Amino acid sequence: MAEPKAHPKLGPIRGVTYAVPDLGAIEAAYVGELGYRVHERGVVGAGFAASLQAPAEAGRPLLTLGPASGEAVRLRFIENPAATGWRALTTFGWNATEFVVQDVDALADRLQMGSFEIIGVPKGLTRFPMIRAMQAIGPAGECCYFTEVGPGSGLDLAPALSFVGRVFIVVAAGPDADALLEPYARFDNVTEAPVATPVRVISDAHGLPAETLHQHGLVRLRGGTLVELDAYPSSARPRRCGQGELPPGMAAVSFEVEEGQARGAGGGAGGCLFGAAGERIELVAPGEPWAMDAAA
Repeated sequence: MAEPKAHPKLGPIRGVTYAVPDLGAIEAAYVGELGYRVHERGVVGAGFAASLQAPAEAGRPLLTLGPASGEAVRLRFIENPAATGWRALTTFGWNATEFVVQDVDALADRLQMGSFEIIGVPKGLTRFPMIRAMQAIGPAGECCYFTEVGPGSGLDLAPALSFVGRVFIVVAAGPDADALLEPYARFDNVTEAPVATPVRVISDAHGLPAETLHQHGLVRLRGGTLVELDAYPSSARPRRCGQGELPPGMAAVSFEVEEGQARGAGGGAGGCLFGAAGERIELVAPGEPWAMDAAA
């Protein structure tokens, strides 16, 4: 058997795992309002829980969803009543999931008076006005960015193949953006050093003026996907986590790596690593069943 490369390449994003208090509310929001489809129902298997270094999750209800496009990118929700009360953008770890969409203004109209609380109305980005983004808080306190990428951006980003398409950016946060980037140096990915820009939803979450600057760096992945790493204000805190459990809310992100390279990154097949802010980084081989070891 060939030895794994010393520096595997991370990406593309294969999915996001959340700990949430109520799967029924999640299904109503993501299926009824975003048009996602149910991929799997069941309970968390012991092997799967162990792979996420969260053995206490074994036996808990599991719901896996995917975009209507049929792309093999999943949202995995595990029900845990202890996740009640969490709200994104205030604690360290994974904080936001960004979806590429076909028409962000039409989506905003659809979400009015629904399960999502819009915290940032559709607006063109300052540097790329053809890219329009909206931010919302979901029924379990999770933060979702919905982004329409118009022609002429010149950026290599995943396209929207359904009304609400795949996850193409994930955002983790910690007290220091440079420190957040360090663990990703084990991977052979292009990174971009932190820059400071206003991010109104972060400022709003911490009671700061809208023009406050926040540092954020990037890790570029295959498949037009990205990791964004944000420095949060001093009012942010580490996320509580029960013994052997996933943290509440957005808990883990799954990335594809080449066959055999998970061990080269310090993880086992289907295992996970931890970033500087405690964010779980799950490594999945190409073609490997993503919601593996879920009990029917």
